[in-house]
Amino acid sequence: MNKPFLFYFNIIKCASPLVLLEFQCPTKQICVNKCPDQYLTYQNARRQTKDFDYYKQFCVPGFNNPSPVPCVLHPSVARRCLPAINTKKGVIMVGNDTTFEDGMGKRRNVTELVEGAKKANVVLEARQLAMKIFEDYTVSWYWIIIGLVIAMVFSLIFVVLLRFLAAIMIWVMIVLVILVLGYGIVHCYMEYARLKGEDGSDVSLKDLGFQTDLRVYLHLKQTWLAFMIILCIMEVIIILLLIFLRKRILIAIALIKEASRAIGYIMTSLVFPLCTFFLVCLCIAYWASTAVFLSTSNDAVYKVFNDTSECDYAGQTCIPETFNMTNITKKCPDARCLFTFYGGVTAYHKYLIVFQIYNAFMFFWLANFVIALGQVTLAGAFASYYWAFKKPDDMPAFPLFSSFGRALRYHTGSMAFGSLILAIVQIIRVLLEYLDHRLKAAENKFAKFLLTCLKCCFWCLEKFIKFLNRNAYIMIAIYGTNFCTSAKNAFFLLMRNIIRVAVLDKVTDFLLFLGKLLIVGSVGILAFFFFTQRIDVVRDTAPPLNYYWVPILTVIMGSYLIAHGFFSVYAMCVDTLFLCFCEDLERNDGSPERPYYMSPELSEILLKGSLESSKSADSQG
Repeated sequence: MNKPFLFYFNIIKCASPLVLLEFQCPTKQICVNKCPDQYLTYQNARRQTKDFDYYKQFCVPGFNNPSPVPCVLHPSVARRCLPAINTKKGVIMVGNDTTFEDGMGKRRNVTELVEGAKKANVVLEARQLAMKIFEDYTVSWYWIIIGLVIAMVFSLIFVVLLRFLAAIMIWVMIVLVILVLGYGIVHCYMEYARLKGEDGSDVSLKDLGFQTDLRVYLHLKQTWLAFMIILCIMEVIIILLLIFLRKRILIAIALIKEASRAIGYIMTSLVFPLCTFFLVCLCIAYWASTAVFLSTSNDAVYKVFNDTSECDYAGQTCIPETFNMTNITKKCPDARCLFTFYGGVTAYHKYLIVFQIYNAFMFFWLANFVIALGQVTLAGAFASYYWAFKKPDDMPAFPLFSSFGRALRYHTGSMAFGSLILAIVQIIRVLLEYLDHRLKAAENKFAKFLLTCLKCCFWCLEKFIKFLNRNAYIMIAIYGTNFCTSAKNAFFLLMRNIIRVAVLDKVTDFLLFLGKLLIVGSVGILAFFFFTQRIDVVRDTAPPLNYYWVPILTVIMGSYLIAHGFFSVYAMCVDTLFLCFCEDLERNDGSPERPYYMSPELSEILLKGSLESSKSADSQG
């Protein structure tokens, strides 16, 4: 406890590849009560006996043996003794010298010392940050689980209330989202005003640099000003959208009401995303295990490392079984034969990247197939509700299970084909990202421009294919046609009703997004007050943390995934009912011979809203 600083005997060794392989600097290290503050070397310390005892505290047992140990002026940085570097007229120096003696009888340039210190400091700080984050998870994991359970309860209560009080819940949700964002703006302004007069709160982010402890940024007034500006922009955008879409919101509420009735008759649909989530987890586990087996199926490569003296064999490959019988151990007694990586120059290694790409492609294909299975199942269940003339009497006894059976028995090929198209686009995007990473150091601006354009085009293509696949799966669930026919019919049906798509479908998606935002914001604020110990009742209950943002961000991201799982059922129900509504309008006219299948409540407000939208579009045209 009385020796909090870590002293490195030869900081140059920290530039070794062993730092990146083992997160450990291959040089002697000891804990000291303070870092050395004298610019002397071992040899000078022996000549000046008055300083010999001073340097003896920084040396390992056996200090008196002939091999010298380099010691230079070391300041304390992050509780580690690193060289005191300064610049004079653009020249990097240690003390007053541009070179130093490394303890092996050689003079080294200070630039090597700087690079070694930078690498060691970055790696050690990253390791320290990872360990602190791991410690925070170990003491707060059960509170994180409690927060996620609260998010699940909030989502379930919200969905149940939406079933019976759709209109009231939508308006309450809108008001609460505005109030939550308003509170965030006020809180950010109060923190900004409090820090305005404090010393050190106006340091620029450029001068501060990157800090592993994110709490440092919360003591800067610029941070709270940025938060306040972002929240103000979000508040203004939401208010403007609500003002301009106030009439469309009434129509969207009617569609959400109908979706609530459908979900009310098919309550098992709320837990069906858990099945999809479980299958996706299996796909991820299969991909990860296969990737690990592929990466470790090559030959193990071992190399020579030496941490106390210079060795001509350092960095060369070696064989652990015969290493002690070679001349290397005689010439370099401290040398070790350590594992470096899996690789080599075997014929298999040449095709390893191809196998990894194929493994990634299969993961995308399987994951997209699982998602498609979930979408077809939900769409078939909700379509059985819409096309039941007498609801719910004409519905199947178990609509969700019946739809799941039909999807597996009749539509496996269509789902696999749609997933294949999407997987091809996604693997191309991965390859483009890989090329972008490899060409970062290139100076060819045309190649960078072309690569950026391709990445943008394939991103847009992926979004379009996802949208088309989703609607194609709905048509597959309704009519049982193949993928190409269903995609064509869905696309032209949406194009014939493009105004309704913009008015109804997208406004409904916006309202459901506000619901997710409300749940995530509420749970996030609760987690913030709890983990920062600002709630007096549970002040002593909150665990001690290195970084309180670790559990808070985990709870927020988990809450979003949970809320997205519940609201994805609503979104799929709304999309299915909307396509069924458009199809119903084209197939029927509301006469006794061809009556509408939509409910009377939905017919009254949707037909009226659609007529008003058509008149508005004609007048603008």
